[in-house]
Amino acid sequence: MQLLDGKHVSQKIKEGLKKQVEKLVHQGQRPPHLAAVLVGNNGASETYVANKVKSCKEAGFQSTFIRLGENTTEPELIAVVEKLNADENIDGILVQLPLPASIDEYKIIDAISPNKDVDGFHPVNTGKMLLCDDDAFLPATPFGILLLLEHYNITTTGKRVVVLGRSNIVGRPISILMGQQRPYGNATVTLCHSQTPNIEEITLQADILISAIGKPASITASMVKEGAVVIDVGIIRVKDETSATGYKIKGDVDFETVAPKCSFITPVPGGVGPMTIAALMTNTIKAYSLSVQKP
Repeated sequence: MQLLDGKHVSQKIKEGLKKQVEKLVHQGQRPPHLAAVLVGNNGASETYVANKVKSCKEAGFQSTFIRLGENTTEPELIAVVEKLNADENIDGILVQLPLPASIDEYKIIDAISPNKDVDGFHPVNTGKMLLCDDDAFLPATPFGILLLLEHYNITTTGKRVVVLGRSNIVGRPISILMGQQRPYGNATVTLCHSQTPNIEEITLQADILISAIGKPASITASMVKEGAVVIDVGIIRVKDETSATGYKIKGDVDFETVAPKCSFITPVPGGVGPMTIAALMTNTIKAYSLSVQKP
């Protein structure tokens, strides 16, 4: 069994991005600029945004962090997004999800310029992804998974991939990407969800199992065949009074029992999470490149 060390791989990617930024600055150009918007006081969201801002600094990116109150209205948030859209010095925009219940996430995603949508959620980028358009900004977590597979040179062509979870953020896009004619695609993909019967029979056929359901330790050894590659997207805060923070981070996979059966497996934390940030930053420098190429 080998760990798919997302922390290590993301650091390598950030080092490569830093060299690109240093070259740009040496040539007299400004560095890429990412703007992150956080609405409310969700503890997990605050941690995610802080990690993104920190990673930007490490790679030499500029970053702007905009914090808005819990009572921010939908029109107020859209006004902030439109201001960022119009700012030529901002290359990438992310609005951290989830948003307060009073705000329609889809309206906010739709308000972000597709050319600055480095999270890869805008309908335009979704359409481009479906068409295998190279200009598409791929959703950050699925893109991070592809980068992880690439780094470890894991063969996907002709493999049976089973994806658990059908969210627009992870499950559906990774199922599409893995089935496309692309590097680290060309797989036969089965997408399972809460209404899929006999899931264990399906997961036992998986050469590559990708779980994004958000239920701690729900993937057990009996669901995984020998030699499978297991990618755990779940990041769940579980109460733990023995921890200084009051919680521990768990994944979907019961790591201790599943890991011995695997050829490769991601840890939680330290697997897919850091790769999401690396993919977000890769999208940001791509957005920067596309913007400076405009006539």
